[in-house]
Amino acid sequence: MTVPHAIISGASIAGLSAAWWLHRTGWAVTVVERAPSFRDGGQNVDVRGVARDVLDRMGLMDAVKAANTTETGAVLVDRNGKVTAELPSDGVDGATAELEVLRGDLARTILDSLPTGVEFCFGESIEHLDGVDADTVLGRLTATTTTGRVLDADLLVIAEGVRSRTRDRLFSKPGEVDARDLGVTMAFGTIPRTPSDDDRWRWYNAIGGRQVHLRPDPYGTTRAILAYAGRDDLAGLERGAVQARLRERYADAGWQSERVLDGFASSEDVYVDELTQIRMPSWHRGRVCVIGDAAWCVTPMGGGGASLAVTSGYVLAASLSKVGGPTDPLDRRDLNTALAAFDEWMRPLVDQIQNIPKGIVNFAYPQTRLGLTVRRVADRVLTSALLRPLTAKLTRIADSDRALPAIAER
Repeated sequence: MTVPHAIISGASIAGLSAAWWLHRTGWAVTVVERAPSFRDGGQNVDVRGVARDVLDRMGLMDAVKAANTTETGAVLVDRNGKVTAELPSDGVDGATAELEVLRGDLARTILDSLPTGVEFCFGESIEHLDGVDADTVLGRLTATTTTGRVLDADLLVIAEGVRSRTRDRLFSKPGEVDARDLGVTMAFGTIPRTPSDDDRWRWYNAIGGRQVHLRPDPYGTTRAILAYAGRDDLAGLERGAVQARLRERYADAGWQSERVLDGFASSEDVYVDELTQIRMPSWHRGRVCVIGDAAWCVTPMGGGGASLAVTSGYVLAASLSKVGGPTDPLDRRDLNTALAAFDEWMRPLVDQIQNIPKGIVNFAYPQTRLGLTVRRVADRVLTSALLRPLTAKLTRIADSDRALPAIAER
């Protein structure tokens, strides 16, 4: 019996979901991850829509619920911390979802449930590939890692994240990868919890296109975000330079911005991201498939990235389960059919989230006092009893009327 082999590059949510489901459907799986070990930590993510069904099929609903961040709601506050509006959080897919969890905790839950037999290569990345576009119908690709490890496989799944180097090497022609700068910078970190913190996501807007977010976690600390419209080219700067730029940017922002800045100065997990949305007309080429943020990064502005990541692993495995046979190598024509089916099912779900309305950055990050006043009026109107049901629909992302594709039995 010939067992197909998949190499998955990237050991976060999308890569681990793909590993789980591919192994479940009879594939041998090797996960290559450039980090020296599994990465815990990270900020809040949620599991919504069709991804809840995927988690249920994995038997992980209770485990994810147990890792909940303890967040119970989401409110907008003014400079004095007074609540000015409350976002709808009733139902499983409210502003604070039922399955609200830290990125690392969700990934860890999937990792811990992987069956024995999934091989991990930490501290390595893909350095060279042969056979991606081989003309022969039957054949395999060969990947060489940075440590010299040679792996033969039927499929490479790129799940490396928004700035994937492997993706950019293989999809380098004009138009194959459209990286769209949204003009927003975010700094994330964990800071000490104080008595003033509660179990709500608190969101503050200041003039100059600045935001401060505080969210509870299950570890007795607080997850903080500084987000603003604009770019200071912080990527690649030393920690001290990043801190100085952020302090300059938030010098007069008010509310708890000084507390967050002081907390970031000693926090070990601060990182900065300049929001970039990834769009690709095709997520596959030859024996390569791209999933997760590497394929369609929706950014925190779109939301739903973790839900798409969880879902993509299942849809990929289901699509592949319908081609090939138990005794034959995976035919490249069949592989193309399967990857096209994956693309066809996932595309509407991704498009739904990626289509951010024009002008949303200006609305979300007001620059002037007038703009901030208009924003606060709009917040109150949108969260009023009359419009609350309509606003609640905006949080129902990663949802679909289509049933998940079935996994074919071998």
